[in-house]
Amino acid sequence: MSLPRIGLCLGDPGGIGPEVTFKALLNLTSLPSAEYIIFTYPELIDFWSNQLNLDINPLLSPSNTSQKITFTPVSPPQTKISLGQPSAANGDFSFRAFTQAIEQARQGKLDAVVTGPISKYSWSLAKISWRGHTEYLNHLYPQAIMSFWSKPLKVALFSHHLPLHQVPPLITRENLINFFQTLHQAISQTKFPIQKYLVAGLNPHAGEQGLLGEEEIKELIPAIQVAQKAGLPLEGPFPPDIVCRQALHQENTMVIALYHDQGLIAFKLVAFTEGVNITLGLPFIRTSPDHGTAFDIAGQGLADPTSMQEAIKWAYKLISNSPDNAL
Repeated sequence: MSLPRIGLCLGDPGGIGPEVTFKALLNLTSLPSAEYIIFTYPELIDFWSNQLNLDINPLLSPSNTSQKITFTPVSPPQTKISLGQPSAANGDFSFRAFTQAIEQARQGKLDAVVTGPISKYSWSLAKISWRGHTEYLNHLYPQAIMSFWSKPLKVALFSHHLPLHQVPPLITRENLINFFQTLHQAISQTKFPIQKYLVAGLNPHAGEQGLLGEEEIKELIPAIQVAQKAGLPLEGPFPPDIVCRQALHQENTMVIALYHDQGLIAFKLVAFTEGVNITLGLPFIRTSPDHGTAFDIAGQGLADPTSMQEAIKWAYKLISNSPDNAL
């Protein structure tokens, strides 16, 4: 039986993505049996092994025959990468490595892609029009949904990387119903037993019956009622300040947050090290650590690889379609 093929992108080469990736792989005994394909170039591997004083020889010839590590070449940027800060060279490399891995996944050559954290500002300096991984995937697959998974809490985002003032106009019955249906369908294609969705309100106290905002009365409640009649297990809208608390440690429950920070402040508070970003609605698996580039500690050997390890484990679980947490 062939090993699952998991592509690994290092993320921004000047952030902690390379460090957490190499640290995770150097602890192969903690990872599932798979072939791990790293998208990079030799000089970058040498740079990071010297910077962190890491012996990467175990990556080149793993002793465990149930695990394999290979490298897919990505051409280096035309100018030197910048350690500890965003740059056009960093953005250029991280984008090309990512799109190369995604193209292989689309062709069926990879079962999953695990992406290290990128800098959206590096992408903008490199004249890349997409704000991040999920926005690029949305370009290819309009139904792609950003979600965050951990044992204590699971969150799906109705909107992604948008300025806050752009969120309220998106909250329409049609958009909400379409999102609820798409999310439930994507979850149903896995064997992960989400049995209840708790929908956050937009306004304080979920609008307080229209006193603090009318989006709940005019759009959210009617959309939830339509979804409920169609058999979707939705409840809400709940006041945003308590909805995550109600879902906490309820393994079969997922929060639907209407905008980025509404869901992620609570999620990162309870699951910062082990939380994982999973893009739903794709024909292949894509996961990522829950943290950013952490430029302030890049190259110092201080980065914790736990979230990257969890992202790899979740990719394997989704490939095998098994909710078993004991990997």
